[in-house]
Amino acid sequence: MEIRVLRYVLALAEEEHFGRAAVRAGVAQSALSEQLKRLEVELGVRLFDRSTRRVTITAAGKRFVEHARNIVAAADRASSEMRAVANGRVGSVAVGFVGTATYDVLPRVAQRVRAELPGVDLTLRGEQLNPALLTSVASGDLDLALVRPNRTLPAGLLTTHLRSEELVAILPSSHPLASRTKIDLELLADEDFVIHPSGDRSSIHQHVLSACAGAGFSPRSILEVGETATLTVFVAAGLGVALVPAPVRSLHLDGVTYVDLASPTAIDLALVRRDSDRSLATASVAAAIVQCVTDAPRDER
Repeated sequence: MEIRVLRYVLALAEEEHFGRAAVRAGVAQSALSEQLKRLEVELGVRLFDRSTRRVTITAAGKRFVEHARNIVAAADRASSEMRAVANGRVGSVAVGFVGTATYDVLPRVAQRVRAELPGVDLTLRGEQLNPALLTSVASGDLDLALVRPNRTLPAGLLTTHLRSEELVAILPSSHPLASRTKIDLELLADEDFVIHPSGDRSSIHQHVLSACAGAGFSPRSILEVGETATLTVFVAAGLGVALVPAPVRSLHLDGVTYVDLASPTAIDLALVRRDSDRSLATASVAAAIVQCVTDAPRDER
């Protein structure tokens, strides 16, 4: 029993005419008639009563048509799903985001993948620290990650540059410098700093210290905070000032003001994946991430 023959049966059941059914099925009328006879012999029942003027479906034919519709529909769904798999539109993909990319890139990725790749089961993990992200991709716990590529990558990982982001200052809104559009970083030399974790726990910590050193000072005191959102809340509470990548501006919070630096320092954002990953779904989500960053308004990059 072949799917194409079931389609012939469905066409004849709906048209009740061999000529019209043959045209609809895209087959010669004689071939349709012959295939129907063979099917009836195989099943041991008569599916249609024929006369010189009309074709009438039998009771057995009506029952068989129900099965035929289900089988053809299932076959069509299977074909459609396999085409989707082949095009990278079906699968499971887990993506991690370094903390500062959580606020502007993650929502865009979620919206785009939901709209363009509805068959992909997408897992998103935001507010992750750089070293943990690299380890998770290398181990297979994550398929993709947005990271700061400022250290040696674990073996087997590939990176794609996404953008360069300028550091900006976060000040309490009551701070005397908060009304300025730009400031020289050295004006913050006497301030307490709220900063991401030191050592191997974060990538931005050293960027901030290097920027301060370039301005001729070291922060007089440092309060380390793991999550960017918490860091911003601490600044709002008056516990210090901070330097963060410019896209953190998308994290709107009362009590803080973002101020550009007169001589900004840039920090890169990259997409990392395993070189051995041949999943088309992963490739499709990776392409969506690149497009999300490319399409972002320039003042949010």
